[in-house]
Amino acid sequence: MEIYRIEDVSFVFPEQSQAALSQISLSISSGEFIVIAGKSGCGKSTLLRQLKPVLTPHGTRSGNISYKGRAIAEAGEREQASEIGFVQQDPEHQIVTDKVWHELAFGLESLGLNQQTIRQRVAEMASFFGIQTWFHRPVTELSGGQKQLLSLASVMAMHPSVLILDEPTSQLDPIAAIELLDTIRRINQELGTTIIMTEHRLEEVLPAADRLIVMDAGQVIADDTPRAIGKLLHTMEHPMFAAMPAAMQIYAAASCYSDIESIPPLTVKEGRQWLDNYIGHAAVDSAVNEADSLLSQQYEEPFAVQFKDVWFKYEKNGPDIIKDLSFSVRKGQFYCLVGGNGTGKSTTMSMISGIYKPFRGKVLIDGRSPGSMNARELFTKRLGVLPQNPQALFVKKTVELDLYEMLSDSKLPKEEKKAAVDAVARWAELTELLSKHPYDLSGGEQQRAALAKVLLLEPTILILDEPTKGLDGFFKAKLGKFLRELQARGVTIIMVSHDIEFCARFGEVCAMFFDGTVIASSKTNAFFSGNSFYTTAANRIARQHWQDAITIESVVRRCRSIK
Repeated sequence: MEIYRIEDVSFVFPEQSQAALSQISLSISSGEFIVIAGKSGCGKSTLLRQLKPVLTPHGTRSGNISYKGRAIAEAGEREQASEIGFVQQDPEHQIVTDKVWHELAFGLESLGLNQQTIRQRVAEMASFFGIQTWFHRPVTELSGGQKQLLSLASVMAMHPSVLILDEPTSQLDPIAAIELLDTIRRINQELGTTIIMTEHRLEEVLPAADRLIVMDAGQVIADDTPRAIGKLLHTMEHPMFAAMPAAMQIYAAASCYSDIESIPPLTVKEGRQWLDNYIGHAAVDSAVNEADSLLSQQYEEPFAVQFKDVWFKYEKNGPDIIKDLSFSVRKGQFYCLVGGNGTGKSTTMSMISGIYKPFRGKVLIDGRSPGSMNARELFTKRLGVLPQNPQALFVKKTVELDLYEMLSDSKLPKEEKKAAVDAVARWAELTELLSKHPYDLSGGEQQRAALAKVLLLEPTILILDEPTKGLDGFFKAKLGKFLRELQARGVTIIMVSHDIEFCARFGEVCAMFFDGTVIASSKTNAFFSGNSFYTTAANRIARQHWQDAITIESVVRRCRSIK
């Protein structure tokens, strides 16, 4: 049964000359699991919002969209609410109540269901999604990942026929992301719910997908099975191939696509089996390759940021969120914090910027407490902060005005301000978006715009909370190289991230955050070589041969060295 038919659909935002969607034609069958991928701003989120009219943005649309055989415009709000579930890219836009339990019940109450049915469904969803332990908590105390889980559970409580998800794993740690995707797979396979989702992190989701649709500049450029798409993107030398699973990228780099008989690996398991066969009986060097270690020299620089026996709680009688936290970051280091959702990483970043103050212990920036510095002293060419929610930085009606706002207190001449804004806009690929309202940008575009604002401050200490969230693989690589350039100039970078691949490729020191404190830290290569889940897909594929190989490039280099 065909659940959606999209025929020659184009869409243009108000006052924009370029179409966000151009002549899209697709057919989606009931029960399919479809993943839509593409660079940030390619039109993925805009396409998803056409599939639920109450969420369709303002603009001009041509073409036809039908839902279950009739024009989608004929579906009333009640039908859309109950049958078409939509989990947005930013859970802050979807959560409307104050308590977790009330959020789970809100949609059901709006549909007018009786109390017994509501209680039963809420209990079922809370149990299914593992929400019991924070069932009564205020939503304001939840981490970004917990809010995303809550949004999904709230939608599923209404038993939709179609579940549409806009980058649902963008705020989840690696283990939680795998669990969420496994839950979505079970929803698809056990309930028969149609899944349509956009995603940049394709490593875990593609093995469950029936189809992968790739978009570029508002158009569909490929639509087939994930394995077929991988081969096509490699043949096209398309930048999106860099987002494909590690096993497929390693396979392609080893020139195995020339063997038309072979089947490209998609999962870590398939990648390990393929690598075993590829190596065969060849002798391999399993010793640590110092070339793979990033900036292995010992630092003699003074400390930029220090936490000394820090404790923090939100309420006087509440639980401790940060517990006896001690760690130090030297000037010029690229320090990455990884760990599960809700462990206190973002709270720690807020203490660096002075938003929160510890009730015990000390936080020092350049040897001084942030509480002893006024805002000008703290943020003028010293501290730059990219928050987890980039919209927190937007205060103007256009991207251009928002960028200039960061220089409003600067004494630079008008010409130099313009040169600085133009330069950062070019780097962040915002030049064509300067006239747009920041809230009209895609998640990835908002992330780039927020980062551009922060960089205009020329900070010497850069605090980044999930900077790669919503970014495509191409811009991630560009961002990583730029951060390494800043580091080479002496800028200290402290980054909280769930993006293990990014940390492994560009970070220098990585630390594991657990239960409100740092429990382990070491150089990036050593850190990821010793983990089972908090490590890269490349390492899980190759560790039986090269334990210290943590990036795709490292594994490929060694594969090519085998005679």
